[in-house]
Formats: sequence, structure tokens, C-alpha cells
Amino acid sequence: MAIIRFEHVDRVFHQNGQDFTALKDINLEVKDREFVAIVGPSGCGKTTCMRMAAGLEHPTGGTVSVDGVVVRAPGPDRAVVFQQFALFPWKTVWDNVEFGLLSLGIAEAERRRRIEHYIGLMGLHGYERAYPHQLSGGMQQRVAIARAYVLDPKVLLMDEPFGALDAQTRVVMQEELVRLARQHPRTVLFITHAVEEAVYLADRIVVMSRRPGTLREILDVKSARQAERWDEIERIEDVMDQPTFVHLRTHVWKLLREQQAPGDTH
Repeated sequence: MAIIRFEHVDRVFHQNGQDFTALKDINLEVKDREFVAIVGPSGCGKTTCMRMAAGLEHPTGGTVSVDGVVVRAPGPDRAVVFQQFALFPWKTVWDNVEFGLLSLGIAEAERRRRIEHYIGLMGLHGYERAYPHQLSGGMQQRVAIARAYVLDPKVLLMDEPFGALDAQTRVVMQEELVRLARQHPRTVLFITHAVEEAVYLADRIVVMSRRPGTLREILDVKSARQAERWDEIERIEDVMDQPTFVHLRTHVWKLLREQQAPGDTH
């Protein structure tokens, strides 16, 4: 069953008296508890797709729906994790994680149970009374992920959540997210610039064209993961040595190279 559905979605922006098309005829379904990563050239509309699923932007044409309901605004069925941690600097770790539960009117005993569970799961025990400025970037993103999961959302939307982290911390967080996804599976739409990250995390990878963004190709990763038993391999670097991982990574890179704009060196 499709949980997230884009149907003939266009997105046109109006700037400086001119219209420009960011997305054109996007058709995509994300199934229940499926992890889908979107990659593509800068400015192709990846984040715009995520924001429309979150209800933070609206399509110019077509519809975006979640669980059969057209998205018109943010809702508790969808949690968002951004690249820039988006924590309240004046609130402690505990209070940041609790914030969404308070807005939903969750009873105190249930709030405490959920918060303790996800603080433990994200390795935050002992930091409950710390403030964001006292934490490393990786620890802050652990708080942001705990805050998203504690809401028990149907859908998790992640916009380059590890993009601001150093390489070593990024790898650790990727491994943590895989572990968390196994224990608490959710429907995930994940935006990233990192090809290796997409192949490691996703069940399917959506490769977009340069602007106006269209769907260039959709690749199945889940079957490769199952065939080579990636889930039984402890370290991410060993997964990346698997033949199918190397093939998928190379294929995605070739697709992105083909979409590189003239004169674009990034």
C-alpha cells in the first residue's frame, strides 16, 4: 500500500517577475514502511518534494497525499528532521524531545515512557538536562531524531539530516539510523546529496534530473541488500565493498554525471 503519493506534481516558483519550473510531472509512490532516498543535482527540487510531503509547500499542479489524504498542512502523522538540527536552544534535551508530545496532549506517564525509550535508544542517557550548545553536532542530531520518533509518526521526512556532520560522525549516524529503522520501521522519505549514503540506507533510490526536476530513474536496493545479506554485516565500510553496492553506487554516479549542467563543477 502506498503511504506517500505524488501524482503529476508540478512546482512553479515566481521570482523577480518571472516563473520558473522547479518540478515537472512527478509521479512517485512510497510504500508502507519503505525507505526511499532521493538524489539529484543541486537545485533539482529534492527538498521541495520533501517540503510538499510535509505540508510546508504546495504543488502548483497535481497532488501530494499521505495515507490517502491530500496534504494541505503539517500534521502529527509526519515528522521532519532537517539538516540544521532545529532544536530549541533554551530547552534541555529532555524538553526538546518532549515538545511535540505536549502539543499533542499526551498524558505525562506516556510522555515519560516514550521519552525515556528514545533517549536510551539514541544513546542520550546522561544528557537529559544538557542544552544544545553543550552537545556535539552528532549528539544534537540524535536529539532531533529522537524528537521525531517519539511522536510515533506514520511518515518520517529527512532533509539531508547528516549533511552538517563530519565524515566520521556521519558514518556512525548512518549505522544508528539503520539500527533504528530495523527496530522501529517507518515510512521514510530521505533527501541526500551523498550517493553512498543513499545506497546504504534506502530500499529504493530515486534519481532526479536537473531542473526542471523529473524522475530520471528508480533503483531497487532492497533486493541487493537481501541477496548479499548486508544486514548481517556490522560495519558500513564492509557493506560498501559488496559487489552490488559498488555497482549501484557507480550506476547512480553515472546518472548524476549525465545530469551535470555545462560549467557545473560540483
